[in-house]
Amino acid sequence: MKPKPRESYSAEFKAEAVQLVLARTKTVTQIARELGVARQMLHAWVREVQLSKGKPPSEVFPGHGKRPPDQSELEQLRREVAQLREDNDILKKATAF
Repeated sequence: MKPKPRESYSAEFKAEAVQLVLARTKTVTQIARELGVARQMLHAWVREVQLSKGKPPSEVFPGHGKRPPDQSELEQLRREVAQLREDNDILKKATAF
C-alpha cells in the first residue's frame, strides 16, 4: 500500500483558513472538516501567524518546501559549525601523537 502523498497548500489558502479560525464564527474542528485539513494543522498555522508579528502571509507561509532565508542560513551555519568541530577534534587527536 502506497503512502498518501503529502498535501501542499498555498499561502493564500493558509491565510484564509487562519482568518476563519480567528473570526471565531465556527469551531476549529468545523473549519478543518470544511477545508479538508487536520485540526492540528490549523492550530499550527494560527500559531505561526501569531508569532510572525504582522508579516504578510507569503513570508509566514513560504510554501512548497521553501524555508525562510534566516532559517536556511541558520541550518547552513549549524552544519558548518559541526564540520569545524569534527575537524578540530581530528587535529587535536593528530597532535597527541
